[in-house]
Amino acid sequence: MSQPTPPPEATSNTLRPDPAMLDSPLEQRALHKFLLLTNLPLTWNAWQIIGFIAGLLAVTAALWWALVDGSSALDVLQALAFFVLADALILASLPLLRLSFGPVGAQLVLLAAPRCLAAILAIALARWLGADWTVAILLALELAALAAVAWGAYGESWRIQLTEMPLALGGATDAPPLRLLHLSDLHVERYGRREERLLRLVREAEPDLILITGDYVSLSCVDDPLAHADARRVLGQIAAPRGVYAVLGSPPVDRNSAQMFEGLDIRLLRNEAVAVDIGWGQRIALLGLDCLQDPPRDAEHLREVSAQAAPGLRRVLLFHSPELALAAPEAAIDLYLCGHTHGGQIRLPFYGAMITSSTLGKRFEMGYYRVGQTHLYVSRGIGLEGMGAPRLRFLCPPEVTLFTLTGL
Repeated sequence: MSQPTPPPEATSNTLRPDPAMLDSPLEQRALHKFLLLTNLPLTWNAWQIIGFIAGLLAVTAALWWALVDGSSALDVLQALAFFVLADALILASLPLLRLSFGPVGAQLVLLAAPRCLAAILAIALARWLGADWTVAILLALELAALAAVAWGAYGESWRIQLTEMPLALGGATDAPPLRLLHLSDLHVERYGRREERLLRLVREAEPDLILITGDYVSLSCVDDPLAHADARRVLGQIAAPRGVYAVLGSPPVDRNSAQMFEGLDIRLLRNEAVAVDIGWGQRIALLGLDCLQDPPRDAEHLREVSAQAAPGLRRVLLFHSPELALAAPEAAIDLYLCGHTHGGQIRLPFYGAMITSSTLGKRFEMGYYRVGQTHLYVSRGIGLEGMGAPRLRFLCPPEVTLFTLTGL
């Protein structure tokens, strides 16, 4: 596969919000408002952050002193201070290692708070089990949390996996399989190791067709021209013989993203259907929708675009989130590709995604599903959400998915 040429320079350094992507219902949901709240420490200076964390540690130690004993309180205080410092060193090293480029202070507050909360809740255990055993258990839990943070930040967050997915659509044809590569949720902050690995995987996969389902910059970088320039740099190096097609993601993330496609050899689908030549005299219909995160309006757009699609062709739907899973069979969708959930980004053993940011909850949190005649795939995505979301992944590595489609 030949190396793609670098993308042309963007036409403007000024980001232009898309009116169609403003005032999304997603911004009124509790999770988005919580993420905005967790972004509050971004407005603090270093001394305010240090003071806030010191206050958390002091309150925790004071409660141990008052309700357990002074010696145990000092042990807990020293342990928490050590773990908070270790968290700070991990976060500060991520930009140096080109793994994540988000602000350190806000993330440190979000890691310190649950550490202190766990220590406060452990007081009840200390009154029953005894201080020494409780402190030992607490230290083990805090150490396990540190190991999880280190692995999630250093090991898992950038090691994108290539998920291979053979899929038979049921038709009878002698044509060779179609190699279709699905990318989602790039969430670029800066051009780093994750982006380099992504482009290497794309080249090595040698796909016939590439489809991308939105969220191109981090939620922390929506209005950052440098992040948009680096996202454009990544997109400009993605190519396939049968073309590259994309849709926009969540409105709060991609309100400025449409312009990054200007001058690139990528077809951005905005509530439209196109017939794509896949060789051997065959075509498929690609239906690409803007994601308004308003299920009734999005379902109406699906009905409208479905009516535009050429009859008799296999239909592939590109939509950012799994919210249209129940409407897709009515539109005769054969394959529905989406992302948005990140697979939870942090998953717990035997439970899975803690949060999906989907109105359907955990029903379609990641991977393959069959809904009527529709094959649905929810990607774990590539990047990290941004804002107050953790700068790590746990039991949920990023992925790109290579479908080998037969029966077209």
